[in-house]
Amino acid sequence: MPRILITNDDGYHSEGIEALKAAMSEIGDIFTVAPAAEQSGASHSLTLARPLRIRQIEERHWAVDGTPTDCITLALNRILAPELRPDICVSGINHGANLGDDATYSGTVAGAMEATILGLPGIAFSLVATRDHDFTESARVAREVVLKALADGIPDGTLLNVNVPKGVPKGIKVTKQGFKSAKPVISEHIDPRGKPYYWIGEVRDGFRAEGGTDFEAIEEGFVSVTPMRADLTDFAVLESLRNWES
Repeated sequence: MPRILITNDDGYHSEGIEALKAAMSEIGDIFTVAPAAEQSGASHSLTLARPLRIRQIEERHWAVDGTPTDCITLALNRILAPELRPDICVSGINHGANLGDDATYSGTVAGAMEATILGLPGIAFSLVATRDHDFTESARVAREVVLKALADGIPDGTLLNVNVPKGVPKGIKVTKQGFKSAKPVISEHIDPRGKPYYWIGEVRDGFRAEGGTDFEAIEEGFVSVTPMRADLTDFAVLESLRNWES
Protein backbone atom coordinates (compact mmCIF):
# COMPACT_ATOMS: atom_id res chain seq x y z
CA MET A 1 0.00 0.00 0.00
CA PRO A 2 1.23 3.55 -0.65
CA ARG A 3 2.42 5.61 2.31
CA ILE A 4 0.73 9.00 2.58
CA LEU A 5 2.02 11.93 4.63
CA ILE A 6 -0.69 14.36 5.78
CA THR A 7 -0.34 17.93 7.04
CA ASN A 8 -2.35 21.16 7.09
CA ASP A 9 -2.28 24.74 8.39
CA ASP A 10 -5.46 24.66 10.51
CA GLY A 11 -3.89 22.54 13.23
CA TYR A 12 -3.60 18.83 14.00
CA HIS A 13 -7.06 18.78 15.62
CA SER A 14 -9.07 20.41 12.80
CA GLU A 15 -12.16 18.89 11.24
CA GLY A 16 -10.64 19.20 7.77
CA ILE A 17 -7.57 17.13 8.55
CA GLU A 18 -9.73 14.45 10.18
CA ALA A 19 -11.81 14.23 7.00
CA LEU A 20 -8.64 13.98 4.92
CA LYS A 21 -7.20 11.28 7.19
CA ALA A 22 -10.38 9.23 6.83
CA ALA A 23 -10.31 9.54 3.04
CA MET A 24 -6.60 8.71 2.76
CA SER A 25 -6.87 5.72 5.10
CA GLU A 26 -8.99 4.07 2.39
CA ILE A 27 -6.04 4.34 0.00
CA GLY A 28 -2.90 3.60 1.99
CA ASP A 29 -0.94 3.83 5.22
CA ILE A 30 -1.19 7.35 6.63
CA PHE A 31 1.21 9.39 8.75
CA THR A 32 0.09 12.79 10.04
CA VAL A 33 2.48 15.58 11.04
CA ALA A 34 0.61 18.85 11.50
CA PRO A 35 0.94 22.16 13.36
CA ALA A 36 0.05 22.23 17.05
CA ALA A 37 -1.91 25.46 16.49
CA GLU A 38 -3.48 27.24 13.53
CA GLN A 39 -0.94 28.52 11.00
CA SER A 40 -3.23 30.10 8.41
CA GLY A 41 -1.32 32.67 6.36
CA ALA A 42 2.04 31.22 7.41
CA SER A 43 2.97 30.77 3.75
CA HIS A 44 6.24 28.92 3.10
CA SER A 45 7.87 30.08 6.32
CA LEU A 46 10.48 28.04 8.18
CA THR A 47 11.05 28.55 11.90
CA LEU A 48 14.69 29.53 12.51
CA ALA A 49 14.65 31.85 15.54
CA ARG A 50 13.48 29.36 18.20
CA PRO A 51 13.55 25.61 18.86
CA LEU A 52 10.69 23.38 17.75
CA ARG A 53 8.93 20.73 19.82
CA ILE A 54 7.33 17.53 18.55
CA ARG A 55 4.47 15.87 20.45
CA GLN A 56 3.15 12.44 19.52
CA ILE A 57 -0.67 12.39 19.57
CA GLU A 58 -1.27 8.83 18.38
CA GLU A 59 0.83 6.03 16.93
CA ARG A 60 1.13 7.72 13.51
CA HIS A 61 0.09 11.26 14.39
CA TRP A 62 2.42 14.04 15.57
CA ALA A 63 1.97 17.75 16.33
CA VAL A 64 4.75 20.29 15.79
CA ASP A 65 4.69 23.77 17.35
CA GLY A 66 5.65 25.35 14.04
CA THR A 67 4.54 25.94 10.47
CA PRO A 68 3.43 23.44 7.82
CA THR A 69 6.89 23.78 6.25
CA ASP A 70 8.45 22.85 9.60
CA CYS A 71 6.13 19.85 9.80
CA ILE A 72 7.15 18.43 6.42
CA THR A 73 10.84 19.12 7.03
CA LEU A 74 10.77 17.33 10.39
CA ALA A 75 8.56 14.51 9.12
CA LEU A 76 10.92 13.59 6.30
CA ASN A 77 14.19 14.21 8.13
CA ARG A 78 13.51 13.29 11.77
CA ILE A 79 10.12 11.79 12.62
CA LEU A 80 9.73 9.08 9.98
CA ALA A 81 12.39 6.42 9.58
CA PRO A 82 13.97 6.22 6.10
CA GLU A 83 12.18 2.94 5.37
CA LEU A 84 8.84 4.72 6.02
CA ARG A 85 9.47 7.49 3.48
CA PRO A 86 6.05 8.44 2.04
CA ASP A 87 5.04 8.09 -1.59
CA ILE A 88 3.01 11.32 -1.58
CA CYS A 89 2.15 14.28 0.67
CA VAL A 90 -1.34 15.73 0.97
CA SER A 91 -2.17 18.97 2.78
CA GLY A 92 -5.57 20.12 4.07
CA ILE A 93 -8.45 20.02 3.88
CA ASN A 94 -8.26 23.77 4.39
CA HIS A 95 -11.19 25.62 5.97
CA GLY A 96 -11.61 28.11 3.11
CA ALA A 97 -10.37 28.81 -0.40
CA ASN A 98 -6.78 29.04 -1.58
CA LEU A 99 -7.45 30.52 -5.00
CA GLY A 100 -5.34 32.74 -7.23
CA ASP A 101 -2.67 34.87 -5.61
CA ASP A 102 -3.96 33.86 -2.14
CA ALA A 103 -2.05 30.61 -2.70
CA THR A 104 1.16 32.54 -2.01
CA TYR A 105 -0.02 33.21 1.56
CA SER A 106 -1.30 29.72 2.19
CA GLY A 107 0.27 27.38 4.71
CA THR A 108 -1.80 24.58 3.16
CA VAL A 109 -0.18 25.11 -0.23
CA ALA A 110 3.23 25.58 1.41
CA GLY A 111 3.05 22.16 3.04
CA ALA A 112 2.57 20.54 -0.35
CA MET A 113 5.25 22.76 -1.88
CA GLU A 114 7.83 21.81 0.74
CA ALA A 115 7.14 18.16 -0.06
CA THR A 116 7.95 18.78 -3.74
CA ILE A 117 11.18 20.53 -2.77
CA LEU A 118 12.14 17.49 -0.70
CA GLY A 119 11.36 15.09 -3.54
CA LEU A 120 7.75 14.01 -2.94
CA PRO A 121 4.62 14.70 -4.99
CA GLY A 122 2.47 17.24 -3.12
CA ILE A 123 -1.24 18.04 -3.29
CA ALA A 124 -3.06 20.79 -1.37
CA PHE A 125 -6.82 20.58 -0.79
CA SER A 126 -9.13 23.46 0.19
CA LEU A 127 -12.90 23.75 0.62
CA VAL A 128 -14.27 27.01 -0.74
CA ALA A 129 -16.64 27.86 2.09
CA THR A 130 -16.61 30.54 4.78
CA ARG A 131 -18.89 28.71 7.21
CA ASP A 132 -20.87 25.46 7.53
CA HIS A 133 -17.88 23.38 6.47
CA ASP A 134 -19.17 20.02 5.21
CA PHE A 135 -16.10 18.09 4.10
CA THR A 136 -18.00 15.14 2.59
CA GLU A 137 -17.52 16.13 -1.05
CA SER A 138 -14.03 17.60 -0.62
CA ALA A 139 -12.87 14.37 1.05
CA ARG A 140 -14.33 12.37 -1.84
CA VAL A 141 -12.54 14.62 -4.33
CA ALA A 142 -9.29 14.26 -2.37
CA ARG A 143 -9.52 10.49 -2.57
CA GLU A 144 -10.21 10.64 -6.33
CA VAL A 145 -7.37 13.07 -7.07
CA VAL A 146 -4.80 11.24 -4.94
CA LEU A 147 -5.67 7.89 -6.56
CA LYS A 148 -5.22 9.52 -9.98
CA ALA A 149 -1.91 11.08 -8.93
CA LEU A 150 -0.58 7.78 -7.57
CA ALA A 151 -1.60 5.97 -10.75
CA ASP A 152 -0.43 8.52 -13.32
CA GLY A 153 2.29 10.35 -11.38
CA ILE A 154 2.97 14.08 -11.00
CA PRO A 155 6.04 15.66 -12.64
CA ASP A 156 8.98 16.22 -10.28
CA GLY A 157 8.79 19.60 -8.55
CA THR A 158 5.09 20.10 -9.33
CA LEU A 159 2.35 20.41 -6.73
CA LEU A 160 -1.37 20.43 -7.33
CA ASN A 161 -3.48 23.13 -5.69
CA VAL A 162 -7.00 21.73 -5.50
CA ASN A 163 -10.01 23.87 -4.53
CA VAL A 164 -13.44 22.30 -4.07
CA PRO A 165 -16.66 24.35 -4.32
CA LYS A 166 -19.32 24.18 -1.66
CA GLY A 167 -21.91 21.50 -2.33
CA VAL A 168 -21.64 18.78 -4.97
CA PRO A 169 -19.14 19.70 -7.71
CA LYS A 170 -20.15 19.48 -11.37
CA GLY A 171 -16.79 17.95 -12.21
CA ILE A 172 -13.09 18.75 -12.30
CA LYS A 173 -11.29 21.39 -14.37
CA VAL A 174 -7.53 21.81 -14.74
CA THR A 175 -6.92 25.53 -14.34
CA LYS A 176 -4.33 28.27 -14.23
CA GLN A 177 -3.80 30.52 -11.22
CA GLY A 178 -6.10 33.54 -11.26
CA PHE A 179 -5.83 36.99 -9.68
CA LYS A 180 -8.26 38.54 -7.22
CA SER A 181 -9.38 42.15 -7.12
CA ALA A 182 -9.00 43.30 -3.52
CA LYS A 183 -7.61 46.03 -1.31
CA PRO A 184 -6.25 45.76 2.26
CA VAL A 185 -8.23 47.09 5.20
CA ILE A 186 -6.36 47.93 8.42
CA SER A 187 -8.46 48.08 11.57
CA GLU A 188 -6.94 49.94 14.55
CA HIS A 189 -8.01 49.32 18.15
CA ILE A 190 -6.79 50.19 21.65
CA ASP A 191 -5.84 47.49 24.14
CA PRO A 192 -6.61 47.69 27.91
CA ARG A 193 -3.19 49.31 28.48
CA GLY A 194 -4.03 52.11 26.08
CA LYS A 195 -1.70 50.91 23.31
CA PRO A 196 -2.86 50.56 19.70
CA TYR A 197 -3.06 47.22 17.92
CA TYR A 198 -4.10 46.31 14.38
CA TRP A 199 -6.03 43.68 12.44
CA ILE A 200 -5.18 43.20 8.77
CA GLY A 201 -8.07 42.29 6.49
CA GLU A 202 -9.23 42.99 2.97
CA VAL A 203 -12.25 43.88 0.90
CA ARG A 204 -12.65 41.84 -2.26
CA ASP A 205 -14.21 42.94 -5.50
CA GLY A 206 -14.25 39.76 -7.55
CA PHE A 207 -11.45 38.49 -9.77
CA ARG A 208 -9.98 38.96 -13.22
CA ALA A 209 -12.06 36.99 -15.72
CA GLU A 210 -9.28 35.76 -18.00
CA GLY A 211 -10.68 32.37 -18.93
CA GLY A 212 -9.48 29.06 -17.53
CA THR A 213 -8.64 30.33 -14.04
CA ASP A 214 -9.25 28.64 -10.72
CA PHE A 215 -11.66 31.43 -9.73
CA GLU A 216 -13.81 30.83 -12.80
CA ALA A 217 -13.91 27.05 -12.31
CA ILE A 218 -15.15 27.50 -8.74
CA GLU A 219 -17.66 30.16 -9.85
CA GLU A 220 -19.07 27.63 -12.32
CA GLY A 221 -19.31 24.91 -9.66
CA PHE A 222 -16.28 22.83 -10.68
CA VAL A 223 -13.28 21.60 -8.71
CA SER A 224 -10.17 23.50 -9.79
CA VAL A 225 -6.85 21.65 -10.07
CA THR A 226 -3.95 24.06 -10.59
CA PRO A 227 -0.41 22.75 -11.17
CA MET A 228 2.20 24.94 -9.44
CA ARG A 229 5.96 24.98 -8.85
CA ALA A 230 8.31 26.54 -6.35
CA ASP A 231 10.26 27.96 -9.32
CA LEU A 232 9.17 31.62 -9.46
CA THR A 233 11.15 32.51 -12.58
CA ASP A 234 9.24 34.78 -14.98
CA PHE A 235 10.36 33.13 -18.22
CA ALA A 236 8.38 35.61 -20.33
CA VAL A 237 10.63 38.41 -19.06
CA LEU A 238 13.88 36.47 -18.76
CA GLU A 239 15.14 37.05 -22.30
CA SER A 240 14.09 40.70 -22.36
CA LEU A 241 16.45 41.37 -19.44
CA ARG A 242 19.51 39.81 -21.11
CA ASN A 243 20.79 43.28 -22.04
CA TRP A 244 21.24 43.95 -18.32
CA GLU A 245 24.05 41.41 -18.23
CA SER A 246 27.65 42.56 -18.10
